[in-house]
Amino acid sequence: MGVRPPSSGDDEEPKSVEFGIAAVDARLRDGDLSFPATKDDVAAELGHERIPYDVHGNDIALGEMLAEVDTEEFRSRQELLNDLHEPFEAYREANSGGVFQQVRSMLPF
Repeated sequence: MGVRPPSSGDDEEPKSVEFGIAAVDARLRDGDLSFPATKDDVAAELGHERIPYDVHGNDIALGEMLAEVDTEEFRSRQELLNDLHEPFEAYREANSGGVFQQVRSMLPF
């Protein structure tokens, strides 16, 4: 997922804030990991990376999310992302600030 940060009032177009699977995908694109890859390969390459799981920048080590996945070998980057999606969503929901925090995160101020 990605969300645009609030405008600072200048005319420059803001960059989006990547979190969750979008942030994992960005790390995979920048890394040297090739597929097929085992869970151990992914952990060795990116397990230490801190991945933001919400728009506020709260993060978790990718290795922790990888531990929640049952698959031992990923044939493609997309397969890895698909398998990580559910654990990231569950973690985000369990660690969000509730309904008030979710509504607040959607407001532009």
